[in-house]
Amino acid sequence: YIVYDDVCTLGLEDFMHDLGFRESSNRYHVINPYGYLGRYQFSYSLVKRMGFNVTRDEFLSDPLIQDQVLLQLLFHNKQIMRDVITIYDGTYVHGMWVTESGILAAAHLIGPGRVKRFLKYGEVSQDAFGTSVNDYLSSFSGYNLNI
Repeated sequence: YIVYDDVCTLGLEDFMHDLGFRESSNRYHVINPYGYLGRYQFSYSLVKRMGFNVTRDEFLSDPLIQDQVLLQLLFHNKQIMRDVITIYDGTYVHGMWVTESGILAAAHLIGPGRVKRFLKYGEVSQDAFGTSVNDYLSSFSGYNLNI
């Protein structure tokens, strides 16, 4: 964690741990029933889109690559959502506290477009397991990612 003015703030490593725990109990080798892979439950096509030319087996057996894909995705989504982050970071939206880290976690869950629709119109989306955008926005708010 990071300490600012005697206030403890969760940082990027905490975010990665907590997101990994939520997605897979931090298990790097897991494949879910929908075919999502690893600690952070990525689609194989996303791994490729993020620029990683590895097989599924190589991906599942390499924790460093999985962490790098997450970091690359966070950078990518932050760029896509920079206008949304500027507008909504540190505000209440639809009754919940919204921060950059919550926005980026929610984008990981359901994609940037659906997060934007929620923030702008209140349109609630969820993943295939029923986890809602509200859950990730609130559960992952307040981390200091410094990315």
